[in-house]
Amino acid sequence: MRAKITYFTTAAVLVFYFVLVGGRGLMLIRHGTLLTVTFGVAVLILPVIGVWFLWKNTQFVRRANALAAELDAEGGLPVDDLARTPSGRIDRDAADAVFTKRREETEDAPDDWRTWFRLAVAYQDARDTPRARKAMQRAIALRRTAPSSPSGA
Repeated sequence: MRAKITYFTTAAVLVFYFVLVGGRGLMLIRHGTLLTVTFGVAVLILPVIGVWFLWKNTQFVRRANALAAELDAEGGLPVDDLARTPSGRIDRDAADAVFTKRREETEDAPDDWRTWFRLAVAYQDARDTPRARKAMQRAIALRRTAPSSPSGA
């Protein structure tokens, strides 16, 4: 729940920022000189890119959460029982051991979105966010084309 509150708060702040920047861009365009219109258009591009990025990220999070809920309903959601450091971070050796297992599962069943989902979690536990995101994107793509019956956990 805390993550959702943080996400929506951040999104709201970004939208507020986009509105402010967009207002400044429109103000520059209304000024009417070649220079201010050029700058105004350039300033308006930033909120458009920001809104697009926020939308794509929100879609990704919603789809990943839907996969998590489906996997949880099947009883296949990875259990978070990894050893942790005194500061609360996941122990790197524990994460690496689970990662090896998840990678092998994915190699054995490369067309199963469930293995890619669990691999994404393992990447995240190992603090490799870019690969975690790519693995989750693969899981989402595979789920879209897969039948809805479970193929095992």
